Amino acid sequence: VQLVESGGGSVAAGESLRLSCVASANVYCMGWFRQVPGKGREGVAAIMILGATTYYSDSVKGRFTISRDKAENFVYLRMNNLKPDDTSMYYCAARSDIGLTSDWALPHTYHYWGQGTQVTVSS
Repeated sequence: VQLVESGGGSVAAGESLRLSCVASANVYCMGWFRQVPGKGREGVAAIMILGATTYYSDSVKGRFTISRDKAENFVYLRMNNLKPDDTSMYYCAARSDIGLTSDWALPHTYHYWGQGTQVTVSS
């Protein structure tokens, strides 16, 4: 399964961006992670493709919204009220099985990864 992200860019604090990711085949769960140099990959949000149940990290809850287009294998991350701390490389990830929903933020539970898209937020 191949994942291709798009939609990153540079914005000012308080502005919005929408990231998109398309999967080349059906998957059970898709998530967004972010990583800055020198730190581990952080789970941002995830969505179960069949039931559309969503999960968010505390740092983005209320500002970011994950959604999916099941028919087209797309997942989106709408990011509102962006902050400089949101600056990072954002990665789309997918699972080939449902796995444990409690593990949605653990990178090693995902089987496929995109190449990443950079988001930069200036103050």
